[in-house]
Amino acid sequence: MKTFIISLFALFTITVYSQQNFQGKAIYKSKTTMNMDFGGRQLSADQKKRIAERMKGFLEKTYVLNFNKTTSTYKEEESLETPGQGQGGRFGGFMSSFSGGLKYKNTKDEEVLEETEFFGKKFLISEESAKPVWVLGSETKKIGNYTCFKATLTKKINPSSFSSFRRGRSNNNNESKKDSVKVELPKEMVVTAWYTPQIPVSQGPAEYWGLPGLILEINAGKTIILCSEIVMNPSEKELIKKPNKGKRVTREQYDKIVKKKISEMRTQFRGRGNRNRGSRH
Repeated sequence: MKTFIISLFALFTITVYSQQNFQGKAIYKSKTTMNMDFGGRQLSADQKKRIAERMKGFLEKTYVLNFNKTTSTYKEEESLETPGQGQGGRFGGFMSSFSGGLKYKNTKDEEVLEETEFFGKKFLISEESAKPVWVLGSETKKIGNYTCFKATLTKKINPSSFSSFRRGRSNNNNESKKDSVKVELPKEMVVTAWYTPQIPVSQGPAEYWGLPGLILEINAGKTIILCSEIVMNPSEKELIKKPNKGKRVTREQYDKIVKKKISEMRTQFRGRGNRNRGSRH
């Protein structure tokens, strides 16, 4: 029955998407929540509020997906920085060293590329191109005017993501065991997607694709990506082309570069902390 309904939606929309120059644009809002206990440190409500406001620019973003029948580009929407953002202390300084670029997906050739910048160096990351193994469900819901179907995907968690930058206090002679914080990151998670066969393109936000319809919502751990607007055949079309800027590396190679830099920064912060403690004696 589910296959029949999907096929029916495709028949209703086939005339629109059979156009040679067909193109669409989707706007997505991404929101990530973070644990605000700050390693158990005692902070006032006002301090927590100020930190949350500073981190908002990193945790809440707007993206634009431009797509046609087989290719897409996904990029953060450019906007003026609001007061208080970009000043998140050590975390803010580290995250400002990342410059998110354009993510390109070609579903026909199963090719995924991402332009990014890390500490002033440009990279062109080649992702694993195998089609994601989604499990299609029968549950449906409406997102705007579109009927969406549920699908799930078991995904490995990247250990070199910025969340791994957070570390607990080391247990030395000046700190008790109760102050030592060890964060165990899970190795995989289940991603839930909601896609609509009313827009029969195998595209979606971020790295997600491979379903029989445009993905309008993603729930991945503490991150939610939700489509807020869709424009079919916009009057001003964005050029969808394969990126070519930056040093070409695999995702594994890029992760090693990030991991090495994080290790270097941890050593620097640790040394700075030891010097500060020594100056107080």
